[in-house]
Amino acid sequence: MGLPKLKTKTSVEDYLEREKISPDKHEYVEGEIYSMAGTSDNHNRIVTEFLTELSLHLRDSKCEPFAADIKVQVTKNVYYYPDILVSCEENPENPYFRNRPILIIEVTSPSTERIDRSEKLLFYQQMPSVQEYVVVDQNSMNVEVHRRQPNGGWITYNFNEASDVVELTSVELSMPLPDLYRRVQFQ
Repeated sequence: MGLPKLKTKTSVEDYLEREKISPDKHEYVEGEIYSMAGTSDNHNRIVTEFLTELSLHLRDSKCEPFAADIKVQVTKNVYYYPDILVSCEENPENPYFRNRPILIIEVTSPSTERIDRSEKLLFYQQMPSVQEYVVVDQNSMNVEVHRRQPNGGWITYNFNEASDVVELTSVELSMPLPDLYRRVQFQ
């Protein structure tokens, strides 16, 4: 019996260069590359509503929202593609990623929900610039806002009632929960 093949890890530099020309998006964690799954119409509806509100709200600000195609450099060896990020970086290090976002939003999918609520939550909480990490459920009206406190700790706020208003203090935006789910069709 032969020895098992060693898994070859990809360097950050190779990943970043490949990603510039790849027709598909991939996330990078400690040398491993992970393909991004496609999204549903409800997922896209939520991202569009959130992005529209953020774009209008921040249009005269130095902060700028980006959707899906700009990576976040979480550490030197971890890159994610959040559904939405807001960055106030005036001269970003690289036009293909941001490394100091203040707000990150992920809309859950069946294939990503566990990672969004655990691995990504822990990684994003370690980034000093991130003030809020938002997890939006696409299958029910439920939004979790994980907010950094002045002492460095984190508190989670849940919004799941039709009368709730989602408060994002990092960008000073309030959004009625039903507006976020305006066109979503629940099963």
